[in-house]
Amino acid sequence: MIFKVSEQVKAIKAYEPGKPLKEVEREYGITHAVKLASNENPFGFSSRIHNAVLDHLNQMNRYPESTAFELTQKLARKFHVENNNIVVGNGSDDVIALLAHAFLNPGDEALMPLPSFLMYEISVLTAKGKPVMVPLTDYSTSLDGILEQISPKTRLVFITNPFNPTGSIITQDQFERFANKVPGDVLIIVDEAYIEFVRDRTVFNSLDKPLADPRIVTLRTFSKAYGLAGFRVGYGIMDIEVAAVLHRIRQPFNVNSLAQVAAVAALEDELFLQQTIKATHVGLDYLISQLTKMGIDCLPTQSNFLMVDLKTDATQVFEEMLSFGVVVRSMKSYGFDTFLRINTGTPKENTTFIKVLKEVLKNRGD
Repeated sequence: MIFKVSEQVKAIKAYEPGKPLKEVEREYGITHAVKLASNENPFGFSSRIHNAVLDHLNQMNRYPESTAFELTQKLARKFHVENNNIVVGNGSDDVIALLAHAFLNPGDEALMPLPSFLMYEISVLTAKGKPVMVPLTDYSTSLDGILEQISPKTRLVFITNPFNPTGSIITQDQFERFANKVPGDVLIIVDEAYIEFVRDRTVFNSLDKPLADPRIVTLRTFSKAYGLAGFRVGYGIMDIEVAAVLHRIRQPFNVNSLAQVAAVAALEDELFLQQTIKATHVGLDYLISQLTKMGIDCLPTQSNFLMVDLKTDATQVFEEMLSFGVVVRSMKSYGFDTFLRINTGTPKENTTFIKVLKEVLKNRGD
C-alpha cells in the first residue's frame, strides 16, 4: 500500500463480534441455529416497539431529529436529570468514541481493565491516545491496579459494571473508595450495559444518585435488556459541560429515526423489561444448575451471561458446537483459553445448549 496509515490505526486489533446465526447456518448447511454468544435479549422486544416503528415508516424520507428530543426527555424524566445531561448515540460505542476524541490529546492516557470491551481501546487509539491496560484480579476489575497506573497523563478511566466478560461487579463501597483517590481532572466512565440484570443490591449503580460527582459519565444501552441490539441506540448521562463538548463533535444525525422511536416505546413498557429480567434470571439459574451437575465450574455472575471453565481447549469445543448449530463465545481472545461465555436464551435454547455441550464433551472424552 502506497498510502500512509496512522501508526495508532496500525496497532488496532479489529473487533470480532459473535458469529451471526445466518453465517453459521450457511457455513454448516443447517437451520434453526441457536445463538448464545453476544449477550442479546433472546425474548425479542416489546410489541409497542413493533407498532411504533411501523407507524413511523412513512416519515423515513425526513432526517431524524438531531437532538432526539422525545427520547432524551423520557430518559431525563426516568433518571431525574436534565435533557442537556444526556448524549444519545449509535449504540454506547458511539458515546465511547466521542469521549475519547473530546478529551484525549495525542499521548494522553486512558486506563481500562485487561481484558475488557475492545471498543475502549480502539476509540482511544483512533483519538491518538494511549490505552493503559490493567490486568484483572480474580476475574474482577482491579481498582487498586488502576489507581497504581494513574499518572499526570491520565485523562480517562473506563470501568465496566457488571464486568464483561466475567459477570463480576463493583460494589458501592468499593467504588466510593476508588473514586475518592482518583484525581479531580480525570473522567471516570462507568459502562453499565448490563446493570438491569444485577441481583446483588450492594452493586454501585451510578444513576441511584445521578450527577453527584461531575467526573462520572454513565453509559447505558438499549441493546441488552430492552432487546434493541439491531436498532443501535445507547446513551450517556453526564455533567452538562461534558455533554456540551460531546454535542459539539457528534454527528448531527447519529441516531436514526426508527431507533429513536423504538427506544421511546421501550421505555414505555416497563412490564416487558421486568419480564425479561425475570426470565433471564430463571435461565441463568437453570444453566448454572445443569453445568454444576456436569462438574463444570461457573464464575459468579450478575449479568445475563456467565463464563464457564471447561478445563480443556474451549475454542475446539466452541467450533464443534457450531456444527450442531449452537453458537457460544470462545474466550481465547480474552486470554481465557479454557473458558466459554454463554448468555441466557429461551428455555428451549438453554436446554439445547446443555444437550449439545454434553454431546460434544462426551465425543471428546472430556
